[in-house]
Amino acid sequence: MQSENRFFDDLAKMVNGIAGTVAGAGREAEAAMRDRAKEFVGRMDFVSREEFEAVKQMAATARAETEALKARLDKLEGAAKPAAAPKAATKPAAKPAAQAATKAAPRKPKA
Repeated sequence: MQSENRFFDDLAKMVNGIAGTVAGAGREAEAAMRDRAKEFVGRMDFVSREEFEAVKQMAATARAETEALKARLDKLEGAAKPAAAPKAATKPAAKPAAQAATKAAPRKPKA
């Protein structure tokens, strides 16, 4: 349904052109703002989500390995304690006379 008045046809074409131009300008403005935000964040030394997830996974793996090694160490120490306990009990006690001799040592006079 075309109108007989050419003025309205030209006006409709012009409004459609302006709408397209405004939409394109909006997309360009959005892209420019996104680039500026990336530059701003880049200067702030933030990490990306991918880097964060990678480090998080490495930390979880290290934590699991640490727990496994701790359990292994506890198991080994538990097996070694019964054999080491009698040796510690046979250790001679310090002599009180030797301690008294070190306390009674003469002091040098001050110059």
